This record gives sequence, C-alpha cells and structure tokens, in this order.
Amino acid sequence: NYRLNGTGEITFTERLTSKEQDQLQLTLVKYGIRIIKNSQDILVQRIKYAITDLLNDYDKIRTCNISTYLAETLNYSYSHLSAVFSESTHTSIENFVILRKSDVAKQLIIEDQLTLTEIAFKLNYSSVAHLSAQFKKTTGLTPSQFKRIIKKRKTQTIRS
Repeated sequence: NYRLNGTGEITFTERLTSKEQDQLQLTLVKYGIRIIKNSQDILVQRIKYAITDLLNDYDKIRTCNISTYLAETLNYSYSHLSAVFSESTHTSIENFVILRKSDVAKQLIIEDQLTLTEIAFKLNYSSVAHLSAQFKKTTGLTPSQFKRIIKKRKTQTIRS
C-alpha cells in the first residue's frame, strides 16, 4: 500500500521488509529511479519538483515570487529551504532556477513557436537581453546562436 504525494514522491503506508526494499530498488534502478531515504535529500528533491512545476506554469511564474512560492508550497521558511538546498547541492536555489529556466527556454526555442521576446515574457525575464545573458552564462551560447544550431540540425536531418 502506498500514497502518491506529488510529482515523483510516493510514501508507503506500511513498512517494507529489507527484502522488499531490495527488490523494489533493483526494479526501479532499471528505470533510472532511486529511492531517497535521507530527509534532507527528500526536501531537496521536493524543492526541485516545486521549481519545475512553477516553471511549467507560465502564468504563475510571472505573478509570484519564487521564495514565497517555495515557502508556502513546502511549509518551511525560505531561509531553511535555501540552507538545506545549498548544503546538499553546493549551489543556490537561485542558480538552480536559472539553470531550469535555461532548460525551459531551450525547449521553447526547439519548439520554434515563440519569439525570444515571448519566451522572455513567459519565463518572467525583464527583457530579451536579460534572458540572453543568463542563457549564455549557462549554455555558452546566446539564444539566437542556439536557435541557428537547431535550425541547421533540422535542415540536415531533413536532407538525410
């Protein structure tokens, strides 16, 4: 028996035997899933899931403050969340948000449905220049360079 708590999170309502835990671990590892037992690691994973969920809700990302959102969603003070996250991952929540925003921007560029201005707006950047600066800092490319590379690859794939 188990309970789904949210994205990627399951709590078993009954204690598993060592044999059941080992069998579950072996089954899940085939799918790239690992069992997290450490409460600090669980909280870090919950922070990551909450950030991912927020970044997938374009209306919410533009209207809420990330630190407030995390504190309210996870029921901990932001300073506690930030300290646990930094200690466990050796990076800040802010840096993780920037990396995830770059990942979302890449996906939106690949989909080729929006302009860079629209992408910057969706991800709550103050300007395309701000999006471009953070994108370049995390990927080594500007969004325009990334877009050209993707178009070139698509063209080469079509020819092949």
